[in-house]
Amino acid sequence: MTTTLRPAEPLQQTPDGGRSRAYDVCVNSRRVGSVRLSTDPGFGAASGVIEGLGIDERDRRRGRGTVAALASEEVLRGWGCAEVQISVPADAEAALRMAVALGYTERSRNMVKELGAEPPALPGGAEVRPMTEAEFTVWDERAKALYAQSWIDRGVPEDQARAKAEDSHRRYLPQGLASPGVAIHVIVEDGEVAGHVWTGRIELEPGRWAAFVYDIEVDEAHRGRGHGRTLMLLAERVALEAGDDRLGLHVFAGNTPAIRLYESLGFRTTYVNSAKTLL
Repeated sequence: MTTTLRPAEPLQQTPDGGRSRAYDVCVNSRRVGSVRLSTDPGFGAASGVIEGLGIDERDRRRGRGTVAALASEEVLRGWGCAEVQISVPADAEAALRMAVALGYTERSRNMVKELGAEPPALPGGAEVRPMTEAEFTVWDERAKALYAQSWIDRGVPEDQARAKAEDSHRRYLPQGLASPGVAIHVIVEDGEVAGHVWTGRIELEPGRWAAFVYDIEVDEAHRGRGHGRTLMLLAERVALEAGDDRLGLHVFAGNTPAIRLYESLGFRTTYVNSAKTLL
């Protein structure tokens, strides 16, 4: 039997070269599943995305998902993509095994925490306050550079990584500190800013919004003193004050100290984000 992809809608194109299209997964013309292919608006048209790949229950465990994934990669190659990204639910063990077998490497993961009814207390002596406009001007450029470097360190071409950083700040900080739903706080130690946390809101699932930690960092000279935990507890307080009952975040693979901190605070992994070079 032959597994193929059959277009389920016209090809969608944007002026900047982006593409997207839904496909039916078929076996000898019989529909057995579906998948959506697109290019990443953040990284650009050279980065493809496979999302929503699913095989109907009665047709699973026959290798059709693997063949559909390989066929999806071929479509993306035809679009001129040099890499492909996937996000797999953390509890989808078979899909995670398939991703590894097909050569995908984890780049990051999404995590979420269901918040309690009462805001957590901050450690005694912690001094936190909103970031000032003057601090924001300096922070904004540095934050974009560090975010881009995090992607570069994980194999993303420099031009794509910098485009991703610019797109992120343009989309989520359209009016700087005055952007709706945005809060950036700093923690101060001995009169010096020791770190920051940027919180906002995001659509974690279709139709369901939640608070989100877009960026958190403690300056190297001030690490090991619990500031990261304080900033995360502050993010929970900000979320609850805004009426949200969940707090999400994105963490890069290999950042073990951060992952351990988030897990100790009650966060759980929801999606594993991986990528593969298309040769």
